[in-house]
Amino acid sequence: MTGSRAARLASGVLGADKYARYLDYHHRSGCPGEPLSERDYWRELSAHQESHPQGRCC
Repeated sequence: MTGSRAARLASGVLGADKYARYLDYHHRSGCPGEPLSERDYWRELSAHQESHPQGRCC
């Protein structure tokens, strides 16, 4: 496995690529308006996870 492939795999497993995937989805789906900034995206994700804790193990 090459270094860049391993880095992408680790990034996906750890969730570090979530914002990039969000941007890709936003552009492909034709969502109206501007996408959230990276800071706002992580803030919204954190708020969602805190209000819906059943999706986590701990």
